[in-house]
Amino acid sequence: QVQLVESGGGSVQAGGSMRISCAASGPTRTSVAMGWFRQAPGKDREFVASLSWSRYRQTYADSVKGRFTISRDNGRIAVILEMNSLQVDDTAVYYCALKFGSQWAYWGQGTQVTVSS
Repeated sequence: QVQLVESGGGSVQAGGSMRISCAASGPTRTSVAMGWFRQAPGKDREFVASLSWSRYRQTYADSVKGRFTISRDNGRIAVILEMNSLQVDDTAVYYCALKFGSQWAYWGQGTQVTVSS
């Protein structure tokens, strides 16, 4: 069974930085990418960033481009999301997901990121 474990998160003031991480275990050999999504209160879950293994292709939502960076953690099936210049609108529960083929098939339990003004 594939499991995703997120770490990091918490509270920070606007303009600050934060790092969140996600590591996968189990049968992950055929995964193609890992990504982050977020869901703010009263809003739908939205894509934030992803990283494909084969070409190390980083993809970002327009709202976080230039502020967030996704990278692979030491060759593992794991990623780090570095978040800089955080804004109040970045407040959300952040979910890690693992992609097989064209489907985001497995999800973490989420980690809360709160940005205060």
